[in-house]
Amino acid sequence: MTTSAFTRGVTIMAVGFLLLNGVLLVMIDQIFWAALCAIVAVLVVVGWFRYRRAMAELADARKEMKREVESLRDLLHTHRRE
Repeated sequence: MTTSAFTRGVTIMAVGFLLLNGVLLVMIDQIFWAALCAIVAVLVVVGWFRYRRAMAELADARKEMKREVESLRDLLHTHRRE
């Protein structure tokens, strides 16, 4: 299982659990706690999107760093040959 699939699964489970708690709390007239569960569920989704964006930025930075290292390595090899 890839990391993105794992985090998506965990996020879906967390949101589902929170929404189920919210519905059950509404059924016993605990509106405040139900609303809090709904807000936390939204925050979990927002956090997951931010996490995905940060991981994508890290992957891009890693690729850029790899290109830089390869160009420096090529530059060093050309100077050694001369």
